Amino acid sequence: MSGAGDRTLVAQPLTAAAFAPFGAVIDRAGAEPRSMNAGHARRFHDLAEIEVAGEGGRAVIGLVEAQAYALPLRLSLVERHPLGAQAFVPLNAAPFLVVVCPDEGGRPGRPQAFVTAPHQGVCYARGTWHGVLTPFGAAQDFVVIDRGGPGVNLEEHVFEDPWTVTLPGAA
Repeated sequence: MSGAGDRTLVAQPLTAAAFAPFGAVIDRAGAEPRSMNAGHARRFHDLAEIEVAGEGGRAVIGLVEAQAYALPLRLSLVERHPLGAQAFVPLNAAPFLVVVCPDEGGRPGRPQAFVTAPHQGVCYARGTWHGVLTPFGAAQDFVVIDRGGPGVNLEEHVFEDPWTVTLPGAA
């Protein structure tokens, strides 16, 4: 990571340990599959929990078609969902950028950036500050699993001074 006054972040490889304060990495690596469909399929079960809070809340599944972002990324907006977790699972092997921030008294702290490995997804824990869905290089489709129902489940924060996010080895 860069110095305290520097507003440039270099995205690191996404690992379960590094991401644990913000949620779960959705990945088959390390998960023991179960046989199903008479041995014709393997299920990697319970890779992340979709926590849902609030009266009338429920888990919902959707599809997202996300346009690619140019890198380096100018990060000026993060958001969080106080009433439910939010998971994104890519429908192909392309990596995408994941940006998260610790909560510091109800506001986002210094961002951290990660690059997914092929087929990795993320599940942001309820209330976790995170960047928007950020594929790079090409548009990408995702399954999204999050909270539906009544209540305000979106808070946004705009950084007065944007951050710049680069990939490892980028100039």
